[in-house]
Amino acid sequence: MGASLQRLFSTFANGWPGVGLLIQRLVLGIALLCHAIALLGRVPAGGPIVPGLIGSVLGLFILAGLWTPAVGSLVAAVQVWIVLTGAGDDSVAIILAALGATLAMIGPGAWSVDARLFGRKYITG
Repeated sequence: MGASLQRLFSTFANGWPGVGLLIQRLVLGIALLCHAIALLGRVPAGGPIVPGLIGSVLGLFILAGLWTPAVGSLVAAVQVWIVLTGAGDDSVAIILAALGATLAMIGPGAWSVDARLFGRKYITG
């Protein structure tokens, strides 16, 4: 996955764009965790608990910036699932899906685990 992730992003944004991506990741990760907790608190017995559980795990990955393209795509898919099943608030799920999709397309930024694992290495000599 490392080489393919490096091919997706020639560089990991730093400076102000990197700060913007960090803020977007923090907002999305915290919102996913809060949304999942709220979803799990409202689920009736035998109701759809899986989307909330998946959302909370994905929120942790987004917060860390780990495997961001894949996780962002999964966030979008899970939020669409939540909208289609009526398991949660549609407007919140649509916003979270859009944020997940944009992170999947743009990347995690320089302040992420992805950048540390898969970013370009500079050799000083």
